Amino acid sequence: MDDTETRNVRKIRTGIVVSLSGEKTVTVKIDYRKHHPKYGKMMTMSKKLHCHDEIGCGLGDTVRVMETRPISKTKHWRVVEIVEKAK
Repeated sequence: MDDTETRNVRKIRTGIVVSLSGEKTVTVKIDYRKHHPKYGKMMTMSKKLHCHDEIGCGLGDTVRVMETRPISKTKHWRVVEIVEKAK
């Protein structure tokens, strides 16, 4: 495995759009589950990401986002596709 195969492996996450910040910025909430370090019980954790949106997704849509180069101070992700539109 040389250096060219390990580059450009970007993180892809799926989450729900919770805020429409600007013209091309959305806030996506990513939920994930992990074990509590002491008690072992499963906890649902969440993280909010600021994403660049060229597609034009709406509030409540389920979207797939990909890690990218820094676009602004807080945006390091971009919307790749809309998985499901909000009902």
